[in-house]
Amino acid sequence: MATKIWAHRGASGYAPENTIPAFKLAVEQGADGVELDVHMSSDGKLMVIHDETVDRTSNGTGRVVDMTCQELKRLDFSNGMEGYQNVRIPTLREVYGLLRNTNLTINVEVKCDVVIYYGIWDHLIALEREMGMQGRILYSSFNHYVLLKIRELDPEAKIGLLYSDAMVDPWVYAKYVGANALHPHYLAALNCPGMLEGCRKAGVDVNPWTANDPQVMRELIEAGVNAVITNYPNLALQAAGRQ
Repeated sequence: MATKIWAHRGASGYAPENTIPAFKLAVEQGADGVELDVHMSSDGKLMVIHDETVDRTSNGTGRVVDMTCQELKRLDFSNGMEGYQNVRIPTLREVYGLLRNTNLTINVEVKCDVVIYYGIWDHLIALEREMGMQGRILYSSFNHYVLLKIRELDPEAKIGLLYSDAMVDPWVYAKYVGANALHPHYLAALNCPGMLEGCRKAGVDVNPWTANDPQVMRELIEAGVNAVITNYPNLALQAAGRQ
């Protein structure tokens, strides 16, 4: 099966990360999927943003968990990128609405590390069912306990284990946890002897992040990973010979 190309926080090399313009651009560039990050506002809304604070990506300051959705929506998330202004933070509901009529896979990274959002799993599964997105969502997280909570609520939920450094026989751990996929840093995928072959034999997908160098993209594609997560989906599609 051909390697899929997933746009990391949307086509974030060209548009403000984790925003509607970035996700629209990912669709336009031909990405097979998008990766995004989810935190929760003080009034329980699922907000698409990478950091636990708004400081890096907006003109505001403070923690997402301390602000309401309405307060977050007042901020500008254009993040100084040329050609963009007055870009608002999207809710996960809004992103699902945008992508529902496409064929894109949506990799939802659940942020539950610096701030623990108790009950976020309930909100995620409820929204997936309400919007008819079953089978389209792959949940990932560095907090693997959160993924088990999601699986408890929905035994059919697809989960991917995020990690940064090389592990010994990670497919064994993935099978033990019941994960569908491993999401390693690309160096952990390329430099761990036998890792990709072990995962293939175990039926565990490998979706490395975040490959932005075309040479690295080609190495991952030639190695046979299931998906490449990148800020530049158009370049990855070129590396895959699809553009």
